[in-house]
Amino acid sequence: MTDDRNAEAAHEGDDRGTRGTAATKPRYGMAAIVAFMTRTAWHVRKSVLILCLLEGVAAAGTGILDLFVAPTILGTIERHDPLSTTVAAVVAFTAGLMLCGALTGWVEMNTLFGRIEVRMSLLRRISGKQASTSYPNTLDTRFNEAGAKAKDCCASNQSAGEGIWHTLATLLTNVLGFAAYLTVLSGLDLWMVVLVLATTVASYALSHRLNAWGYRHRDEERRSKKRLRYLFDTGTGRDYAKDIRLFGLGRWIDELWDGAMRVYRGFLTRREGIYMWANIADVALTAARNGIAYAYLIAMALDHGLTAARFLLYFTAVTGFATWMEGILDQCSQLHRQSIDLSMLREFLEWPEPFRFDDGEPLAKASDDHYEIRLDGVSFRYQGADRDVLHDVNLTIWPGEKIAIVGLNGAGKTTLVKLVAGFLEPTEGGVLLNGVDIRRYNRRDYYELFEAVFQDFSVLDATVAQNVAQRVDGIDPVRVRRCLNQAGLSDDVAALPHGIDTQIGRQIYEDGVELSGGQTQRLMLARALYKDAPILLLDEPTAALDPIAEDAIYRRYRDMAAGRTSLFISHRLASTRFCDRILYMEHGRIVEDGTHESLLAQGGRYARLFEVQRHYYETDADVAGRKGDDDDAR
Repeated sequence: MTDDRNAEAAHEGDDRGTRGTAATKPRYGMAAIVAFMTRTAWHVRKSVLILCLLEGVAAAGTGILDLFVAPTILGTIERHDPLSTTVAAVVAFTAGLMLCGALTGWVEMNTLFGRIEVRMSLLRRISGKQASTSYPNTLDTRFNEAGAKAKDCCASNQSAGEGIWHTLATLLTNVLGFAAYLTVLSGLDLWMVVLVLATTVASYALSHRLNAWGYRHRDEERRSKKRLRYLFDTGTGRDYAKDIRLFGLGRWIDELWDGAMRVYRGFLTRREGIYMWANIADVALTAARNGIAYAYLIAMALDHGLTAARFLLYFTAVTGFATWMEGILDQCSQLHRQSIDLSMLREFLEWPEPFRFDDGEPLAKASDDHYEIRLDGVSFRYQGADRDVLHDVNLTIWPGEKIAIVGLNGAGKTTLVKLVAGFLEPTEGGVLLNGVDIRRYNRRDYYELFEAVFQDFSVLDATVAQNVAQRVDGIDPVRVRRCLNQAGLSDDVAALPHGIDTQIGRQIYEDGVELSGGQTQRLMLARALYKDAPILLLDEPTAALDPIAEDAIYRRYRDMAAGRTSLFISHRLASTRFCDRILYMEHGRIVEDGTHESLLAQGGRYARLFEVQRHYYETDADVAGRKGDDDDAR
């Protein structure tokens, strides 16, 4: 058995290993996956299919010619044919082998890029699914795991998304070679053919069972590699550089690495031991088969006058026949494994969408940009949770209203905003836009109504202009500069090496710049301004800033929110004063609703929380001054 075959998982091992991982039978079998990949190649690059066919035929032709070349030439010598006949046979076989070799080389030179293009098209479809899927899918662990496995199918030239073409070509080669060699062996006794078949199947079955051990235990290997990769990235990455130096984590990481490496080394030792026994079994059965074939053919030569040419032909056919048959079984096993992987890829692409997109009603933009959003008896519970995050919430957001949402951690503030924005679907009740349930609309059209600044920023390694406009082409530089100026970032950007064309981030660009927290906040504000949508969402956008920087940002937000509907989440209650209405949330409900002044006058939860926060910003002089004022009043 070859090393390549030792590394491949076999049919039974693939099936059991996959069921152990996915706990479900793949939806699509080999035939369906081959048809799926054929359709994909037909639409992306038709030459992939033609070259795959030529690769199989050329390789089979080389093997078949190799079978006949020596016996044919030897036969001309045994029959004392004229020298010209022998030379003609040599020339003919040489030309045939050169033609097959040239065809094989030409295919190898021209097939790679087409197969890569097909694989890249699958990766684009996977990325497109991840980028455009309904938001709840992004919270589903099963969806994320399926996406990771789908990408693994297209991660390299050897992965299933590209490797399947080589498997199909090699399978065709083995089938053609098997047919040719079987035709030659039909001249022998039937029992000899049966013996070759039986020993080949036995050798393959035993070796297959042992060689599939690695695939059946691939999760164990994956866990070890994942741990080693994590430790390597942690020890060499920038995120932990300060901690490693300050707290001396380097020695601890080294100890963890040594332990993880011992586990991985133990796994490799067990695996190679299993593979060694597989090779021993294969060698023993091959020796037995060849020994019997030698004895049988020698007997035929002695008893029936079998010529040397025929002896050579039959013996080569016996050993080659076993190789072709093993090749068919190997490639079928490989194709089965690849089909399981590609079935997961296809199932991911067909993952159901809870939201309506192209099949939803188009949402025409209102002429006056006035949108009323109403939450009607809305409750929401995350998948697997034992209680609601929001429960029976009724809320009307009037056009142009500025609403602040406050409360302690876990009150449901962010979930409420996500429901309003259409990222989540209510478990009960509905979100209505101008009286119509948003589930009826194309959700992408609904998203066009919103601009947002979230706590977790999405700054890309791209230019300032591209980050503001959120596109590569069709950027309006005048509009970009105007938005930067409104966001208070124009002076900072003007000081950059290339102005709005300066690259941000250093993961891709060596000359990229890194913005401060306040600059990033203003960049996000400029991005929201560039979109110019009628509804503004602010979800803790200044949580990492000091109070002075935060106050400057909110002055910008106040101006920005003029004339548009806005929802604003903050833990710092002093920053909510520019809002028309404040909602205080607790345990998934709105328990207080009013203006800043009215809620303070009520003396309820909002007033108590505001009083607690106010003390954090008072100096000793403030407290002493207020106490002196109280004494004077007395």
